[in-house]
Amino acid sequence: MASAILGIFEQGMIEQIIAGEVEGMQLIPELLLVFAITLLVPLIMAFLSLILKDSTNRWANIIVGIVFAGLGLLGPIDYLARQSAYIAYVTLIGIVGFVASALIVWYAWKSKKEG
Repeated sequence: MASAILGIFEQGMIEQIIAGEVEGMQLIPELLLVFAITLLVPLIMAFLSLILKDSTNRWANIIVGIVFAGLGLLGPIDYLARQSAYIAYVTLIGIVGFVASALIVWYAWKSKKEG
């Protein structure tokens, strides 16, 4: 998701956003809501880690971590397939996001299992 935010700095992107269509995809309110929710998930997960029981928090981290690890790989794969000139930053953000999410899943999985 961070690569999408940095994407506004790509040449011509602001004009596409103003026109309401980015790379052939209409910027409809529902899509913007999905982007907003995706950006809020880490904040919500940080709060939930404080209030959930350990076992529930563990499974929430495993599930959300797997989802975000997958999302972290989508950006670099998409940019590699399209041979974009902006491949370096998208790949860096994707790999770091994948590694961080995979580590969250790993540590949640191996953490002490309590009922």
